[in-house]
Formats: sequence, C-alpha cells, structure tokens
Amino acid sequence: MAPSLTKDATGSVTAGSEKTFFGHPRGLATLFMTEMWERFSFYGMRALLPLYLVSSSGLHMNAGTATAIYSVYLAMVYLLAMPGGWIADRWWGPRRTTAIAAGIIMCGHLLLAVPGQGVFFGGLALVAIGSGLLKSTISTMVGHLYQGPGDPRRDGGFTVFYMGINLGSFAAPLIIGTVGENVSWHLGFGLAAVGMALGLAQFLLGSRHLSPESSVVPKPQPREEKLATIRKGLLWALVAAVVYGVLVATGVYTLNWALVPINIAGLVIPVVVLARIRRDKELDRAERSKMSAYVWFFVAAALFWMIYDQGGSTLSLFGESRTTNSLLGFDFPTSWYQSVNPVFIMALAPVTAWIWLALNRRGKEPSTVTKFASGLFLVGVSFFVFLIPLLDTTADERVSPMWLVAIYFVQTVGELCLSPVGLSVTTKMSPAKYSSQMMGVWFLAVTAGDSVTSLVSLAGVNLDRSGVVAAQAALAALAGAAIFMYRRTVRTTPASPAPLRPAPPPSRRKASAR
Repeated sequence: MAPSLTKDATGSVTAGSEKTFFGHPRGLATLFMTEMWERFSFYGMRALLPLYLVSSSGLHMNAGTATAIYSVYLAMVYLLAMPGGWIADRWWGPRRTTAIAAGIIMCGHLLLAVPGQGVFFGGLALVAIGSGLLKSTISTMVGHLYQGPGDPRRDGGFTVFYMGINLGSFAAPLIIGTVGENVSWHLGFGLAAVGMALGLAQFLLGSRHLSPESSVVPKPQPREEKLATIRKGLLWALVAAVVYGVLVATGVYTLNWALVPINIAGLVIPVVVLARIRRDKELDRAERSKMSAYVWFFVAAALFWMIYDQGGSTLSLFGESRTTNSLLGFDFPTSWYQSVNPVFIMALAPVTAWIWLALNRRGKEPSTVTKFASGLFLVGVSFFVFLIPLLDTTADERVSPMWLVAIYFVQTVGELCLSPVGLSVTTKMSPAKYSSQMMGVWFLAVTAGDSVTSLVSLAGVNLDRSGVVAAQAALAALAGAAIFMYRRTVRTTPASPAPLRPAPPPSRRKASAR
C-alpha cells in the first residue's frame, strides 16, 4: 500500500514512516545518482570528443570531419531514443532497460579508452545506443515513484532529479576534460567509464527502492512478433555487414560511407514520421491543419539545435585554436567551456521561472509561441556575437575567452525560452491519436538539426567562417521573427481533443527536451 502523506512541523510533506530523500521517496536518490553519473560520463566524453579527433596526439582529423562525427553522434543519441522507448514498452520494461543501457554505455567508454581508430568508433556507437535506451526510461521511473499527477511532491521530485543532470554536466568537463587534455585522452575516456560504472552500481544496489511499476512491461510483444522483429533486425544487420565487408575488401570504403547514410537517415526518418501523421485519414481537418503548421515549428526547432549544438564542436574548436584559454592569470583546458552552459542553467532557470510568474500575475506573460520565437531569435543573436571575434582577428591571433562565455550565455537564455515550451507547442498542436508519439517527434528535431550540421561539414563547408556563421545567424533570427508574426494564427487554431499538458518548468529542460 502506498504510504500516506503527512506534514511535519515545518509544513513539509513526508510519506508517513517511510525513509525519504529530502522528503521524497528513497528511490529518487537512486535515480538522482544514476542520472548524475550517466550525465557525468556522457558530457565528459562529449567535451573531449572533438578535441581528441583534431589533436595530433589523437586521431588528427581536420575540423570539418571532427564536427561531422561529433554531430552525427549527437543525432544518433536522439534518434535512438524512439526505438529505446519502444524496447522498454514492449520487451524489457523501464528498470531492466535502464540497467542494460548503463552497461552498454560503460562498455562503450571502455572501448574509447583503448587506442585504435576502429575500436574508438565501436565505442562511440555503443555509447550512442546506450544513451538512446536510457534517455527514454529513467525519467519515466521518476514518475512511478509518486501517487499520480496529484501527488504534491511530484514537481519537486523532478526538480531534484534534474539538478543531478546539471551537476553531472557541470563536473564532467572539469574532471574528465582536465585529465583527458593534460594527462591522457584515453585515461579521460576511462574516467567516463568509471563514472558510468558508479551509476550502474548505484542503480543496481538501490533498485529495491524503486516502484514495482518500473519493472512492468507496459505492452508486452507476443512471442511470435518478437521473434519476427529479431529476425528482421538480424537480416538488416547481415545485409549491412555484407555491404560494408565488400567495401572494405575492395578498398573503396572511407569514413563517408558510414557517416553519410546515417545523416541521410537522420533527415529522412523525421520527414517520413511527420508525413505519415499528416496524411492519416483518421485525422479531421483541424488536426491536419495544425500538423501542417507544426512542420514549420519542427523545422525551426531543428535550426535552433543545429546552431546550439555547435557549442560543443564549432565553438569548442574555436576555443582550442583561437582563444587564450587564460583568465585572470589562470590557464584552463578548452574542455572547461562545456561547463559554462550547466552553470548558466542552474543560475538562470530559477530567475527565468520567477520572471514568467511575475509577468503572469500582471497578465503580461508572453505566449508559448512568443517564447519559442524568442529562443530561436536569441540563438541567432549568439552567432552574431560570434561574428565579432571572427571578423576582428586573424587566424594567428587569439581572443579573450569571455567571447565564448558571452555566446554561451545568450544561447542558454535562448534555450530556457525555447526548450521548456517546445513540448508545450507539440502537445497543443498534436492530434489526439498521436499525443504520445509526438513527444518522440520533438526529439527528432535535434536529430535533424545535427544531421544537417554533419552533412554540411562533410561537404567541405568550414562552419567557423564568417560568411557561414552570418548565414546561420540570419536564418535563425529571421525564422524567430517569422514565428513571432505567426503567433496569433497559432493561438486561434481550434483546440485538439487531446488534453493539454503544461510546459515543464525551466529547471527540467535537460530531460524534457534534451
């Protein structure tokens, strides 16, 4: 039986005689630590990835190839979140899926710690697969800890959980980045494996405190269908193995044979998914109209993430080659720039929430669409800021690291405007039949944006050239302005029969939209 909720002398809600974690179910501590260590390993490896790819002591690739690999890796993480959720729903359930995902991620980081290009890409693939599996399950288990949406502790529990995300994201570049850049790249990747191992151990030891619901497979797939799915998967794997085996044997294979098909899939799959929903004959005219409008929001979101995610590639490589990496006489590794965004998130999310509430009391809070447009406009502004050091210096000159800090600041404010309301826009415009699936569609915007970045890089376009940066900035700013002008049309669109869910608060941004 679920514990009763009582209030202590301070008015805090507790769960009867149950031992709690800051007033929340003990299972929250398990999930908090698991997610913190997973984010520690993920963001630590991500901070090192582009630097290792271009370093003479690493794989010594050019900046374009490094950016393409980095971008396609991020694209796959978010693309694989959809099949990851399907596997959890049909095969393993959230708890088992999370444990398996953590083990896959740990093995991937261990492979990254082993010298050798082939092993390295194998490890990168495992980390992407594991991250996709885990991304779709662990937040679900947080919800299972509470007595439905009406539990007064629920919102606070998610806030505590997402603090673990930001803590892991903040600490990882400082620790893993320092070791990787100053001691050994592979030792840095090894530390990421240690972080994930700690998260997996924490999860296995504390899983007894999780809700029994987390072990349930919501929609078990019949045995016959499961075997058919496995056969199809093995068949496609065999076809891929034969094709790439022939390419390698004939000496034709290059890295582009792997990257280009993945990027094309990252663009084609979102298009197919959106087209399938839009053409569903069971949708009424109003739902189809809203889906047609949503396509433009999807494209705008993809543009946002295309620019935003270059904070770990284009901007990071600019920091390595064009900034002093010294502040007040203190020298620091380039990977430390990746800790700037989590710091700004933790500092600005409460401020942003307070501003929205204050404006709401006065009846002046911007609409969801206005916030979305503002986020897109601001990410364009961030690249206009990027133009200043690009145009004012030569390739041999180095600029103050505060330029990158300023860019990350503007991008973070934009993210806090767009990311939390992205799901709100999605729920408002989704047909009732696809209300759950549309959450996965939102993640595909990240996949599409990063796939574009990767393809452009593979085409030989230098993303840190002033003309290219200006074009991206102008596109984002104009798209933001266009959506702002369109806001009244969206607001007056007939409501969908699907129940609307409020946008998550800014402090939830990592899991709600990223």
